[in-house]
Amino acid sequence: MGEIDDAIERADREAFTKDPPKTLKGQIGFLLKQLGSAKAVAAELGVTADSVNRYRRGARKHARADVAAKIDDAVRQRWQPLVRKRRQKHAATTGGITVETRARFGYTSSAGSTDDGRFRRLTVHLPAAYAQQLFDARNAGASDQQMRGIIAEGFKEVYFQDGGGRAMGLSDVEINDIDYLDLDY
Repeated sequence: MGEIDDAIERADREAFTKDPPKTLKGQIGFLLKQLGSAKAVAAELGVTADSVNRYRRGARKHARADVAAKIDDAVRQRWQPLVRKRRQKHAATTGGITVETRARFGYTSSAGSTDDGRFRRLTVHLPAAYAQQLFDARNAGASDQQMRGIIAEGFKEVYFQDGGGRAMGLSDVEINDIDYLDLDY
């Protein structure tokens, strides 16, 4: 997963209206409901079906650290899909998406202006169209670089060109060297 994908995942987790199960037994129970069988859960986690059944019964109270991380990730990916879908739909149709980042921005501009890339800390609310493009790209399996391009295009329009009020000679914006990136919608 790339930085943009991780940021979308974090934003989705913030949308939870109810916390996912915390106990190993509860997490395994949830995964069994979602995947249908101990064999399917075992295949997802990379353990045996017997191990899954021991976790379910409570015979094993703790999983190895690497398996526990896989269990937690599997539960969070499947937790409250309708809540996630509703928030993403709202962002893509009316709400838009807020991007907070510290990154190096480079750009191509008209002669006589500086185009040296430099670190900037920005918090910019992008319109719903950019949220829709970002979600569509992610669902289509786009690379992190392609999703950066969508965000960069939104920054160009909203921040650098101020919706058409300035920097009209700016033709291309790139996001490089991301220190951090966070999304909210």
